[in-house]
Parts: sequence; C-alpha cells; structure tokens
Amino acid sequence: MFFRIITYSCIAISTLSLASTAHTTHAQSPSAVTLRLHGVKKEILTEKDVASFMRKDVHRVYDATYHSEIEALLFCTTLRSDTPCLLTNTTAAAFTTRTLPSAPAISTSALTAFVTDLARRINTDPVNARLRFNAESQTLQEIAPHQDGIVLDVDQTVERIAKTLLSQPPPHDIEMIATTLPAHVTSANAHDLGIKDVLGSGVSNFRGSTAARIHNITVSARRFDGILIAPNEEFSFVKILGPVDAAHGYTEELVIRDNETKPEFGGGICQVSTTMFRSAINTGMKITQRRNHSYPVQYYSPIGFDAAIYVPSPDFRFINNTPGYILINLAIVGSDITFTYYGTHDGRTVTMNGPHIIDRQPDGAMKTTFTQKVTNQDGDIVINDVFNSNYKSPKDYPRPGDVAKLTEKPKDWSKKQWDEYIAKNGR
Repeated sequence: MFFRIITYSCIAISTLSLASTAHTTHAQSPSAVTLRLHGVKKEILTEKDVASFMRKDVHRVYDATYHSEIEALLFCTTLRSDTPCLLTNTTAAAFTTRTLPSAPAISTSALTAFVTDLARRINTDPVNARLRFNAESQTLQEIAPHQDGIVLDVDQTVERIAKTLLSQPPPHDIEMIATTLPAHVTSANAHDLGIKDVLGSGVSNFRGSTAARIHNITVSARRFDGILIAPNEEFSFVKILGPVDAAHGYTEELVIRDNETKPEFGGGICQVSTTMFRSAINTGMKITQRRNHSYPVQYYSPIGFDAAIYVPSPDFRFINNTPGYILINLAIVGSDITFTYYGTHDGRTVTMNGPHIIDRQPDGAMKTTFTQKVTNQDGDIVINDVFNSNYKSPKDYPRPGDVAKLTEKPKDWSKKQWDEYIAKNGR
C-alpha cells in the first residue's frame, strides 16, 4: 500500500496539467446575446455574462476497454491510505475509469440573480393620463397620455434564456416575457370619473422670489398639474415630486437644512407644497402628514398655513376622502400659484378658523394654530383637526455670509458691549 501511494503522487506532479484535456468536442458556445422586450433592446448579455451562467460539470464512466494512469487520479481525489475510495475500489476499476465533461448546463441561480436585477430596472408602474378640466365646456382634456406599466416575469424569462442559450446554433436575440399593467385612467374612460365640480382651491404668492426660485417653483408645480387621486388613495407629495437635482431640471436656491439657510437644488419647492396643503385643507381632505417650516418665511403668509417638504422626508400627505376621483389642476398667474381640486361634490362643508398667532418673540420666533372642520351633508362633523406650528427664530438658521451668532462674551468685550449684543441678537 505504501509504494502504491508514492507512485500515484509522482504521477500527479508530472501530469496535473494534462488532467484537464477534454475527450469530447463541446458544442459551440454562444457569444453576446441581445435581450429584447416587445422587440426593443433592453440589455446585452456579454460573452463574460454567458460564460458565468454556464455550469462546467464532469462525470466518470467505467470503461473496461479504457486504461489511463493519468485519469485514475481523478477517480480517487485524495491519496491517504484510509480513503474509502482506495479501499473499496480495485486498482483495475481505478485505471479503467474515464473522466468526461458533462453536457453544457445553465446555473439557474446565477441567471435568476441577473434577471431579477434586470427586472428592477425594467419594471414600471402604470401612469394615468393627465387631464385638465375645461370649466367653459365642462369637459376633460388630455394634457399627457397614459402609460401602461410592465412587470418582467422572472421565472419564465430565466427558463427561456436558459433553454435558448443551450440551443444550436447559438442565438443572437432573446425575447423576454413580461406582463402589461394597464393604466386605470385613459382619455377613453376619463369621462366615467364623474369629475364635474370644483371642490376647493388654494393659493400662495411668491412675489420677490429670485429667478432661480421661480424656476424651481415652475418646474416642480408642473409635476402635479393634471394628476388624479383615486378614492381613499393617500397622496404623497414627495413620491410624485421625484428626484430633485440638476438632471431633473432644478437649480440651486436657498433651503432650510441642518440648522442653516443654504443653497441646494430645488430651493422654492415648498411654495408648491404649501399651496397644495392649502388646497387640501379647503377641499376637506384628511391630512395625514404635514410639518411647518423651521422659522417663519415671508412667502408663506399667512404664517401658520405652510407645509415644508424635503426628499425623502418630511413629506406632505393626505387621503382623498371623497367618493370619486380628484383631479388637480395648476394655474400660475403673475406671482400667484393656485391649485384647484375637481371631482364630484358630496355635500360637505369645510370651515377653517385661523391661523392665529398665539405667541410671538422679539427674535422672530412664534407659535400659531388653526382648525379645519369638515361637516358632511347630514350635518355630522367628520373632521375636526387642529394644526399647531412652532417656529424658531430666523437668526438660528444663518444664511451664507452671515456671521455666526456668539454664544459667549469675547474676552476683549466689556460687559456693556455683551449686554447690547444679547439684547439685539439673543443668546
């Protein structure tokens, strides 16, 4: 047994590179493959991708007519004397076992991971048509067409790709499998929505804004013109707004963030969220998320009737608590921005008390409150919400170029100088 082990070891050292020699001819491997959906190119499987999906297995076949001292080593992969392989198989069997490559196969786990990642980039939700209500003709006009959504069928697509990659000759294109998600509202069925009444509106004024701020207001406001909110659907301002950066048309302007007033992309968008908040309050929507600004902002007069947003948080949200769809339309006239909500009037009455300033400090800090009361057609109060706002001093949020507020007396100041500074700027 000792000499047998030594003999095998010598063979392994001298012939290891020969052990990979194939005894069969492989089928032609596919090169780069184009993945299409509805005939449109979506992705290219490179040769490297295809190779990573191919499983390279081997199998051993006993052949009494075959003899090889090289491949016998692969029959028993370890040379220890207590190896069951060496103890349970005869020398003859070891030297007459042929190692052959298996037929090409696909690693479905690797392919599934690839297609799943591709689906995340391809899948889209359906988008309703955008509409405008014509008050004169009492009709709906399409301002942007609907878009059907799509969901890639990962399992069926993996099965098709795996089967096609193994076919001969290798393919150049593979059509993926997906399900279409129809949009709920199109120009064809818009007239069935029952949108015929003005439910409410809200307005704010951005007079005195810089050109950059006006630009951001206009770009963001157009995102909300013509959108539809289904009954019981929760509206999310941030979700509809989407990314806020240069690629989506925004420019830098002042925003309140990290205890500073500093330039960032999208400064001024809160003019839009504030106007949308006012429209929702006046329409009697159920507000589910709203935050006031950190300090009073002149553009949002009356103070206490604003809604601050920042992607991804804070958001402004409300629920469409009417029996039908709500259509939101935008109007910008001069420096006034207005959102009007259309739908089917259900007989509700909306009243608002405030906003009232209940506390005001010399440094500009203040507290406000207002109430929203909604009464249904039977006279029952269905909403009676209180909206409190707590604003800090604008001095706590320095702008670019502002001198940071001192928190302790400089050594070279007199007590009189320090007292005067505190009286003017606060501690």
